[in-house]
Amino acid sequence: MIEILTSQKRKLNFVVKSNAGETLLTSVDFKNQEEIETTVQKLTAATSTLNKVERKTNFEGKFLFHLKDEHGRLLGSSGLYTSEAGMENGIKNLTRNLF
Repeated sequence: MIEILTSQKRKLNFVVKSNAGETLLTSVDFKNQEEIETTVQKLTAATSTLNKVERKTNFEGKFLFHLKDEHGRLLGSSGLYTSEAGMENGIKNLTRNLF
């Protein structure tokens, strides 16, 4: 499930949520409604996002992932995971919820 949100500062972003309502990914801010809608359409129409996922470890040893577009631009980031297996499960859930 994808939700498009508008902040108090008129910034647009989207979140991808699991079936249980947990946030899997929070996007970067977008300039306007057209830009965010086009991005969401591309994400949900793609055949696979796995090649666009960049796995990371932060300075505290926690795991996270970034979702990038076909040009390598950052679209969004996950929350932090305590294990690599948890992160991989988050990526699988993200993929399931985009299609």
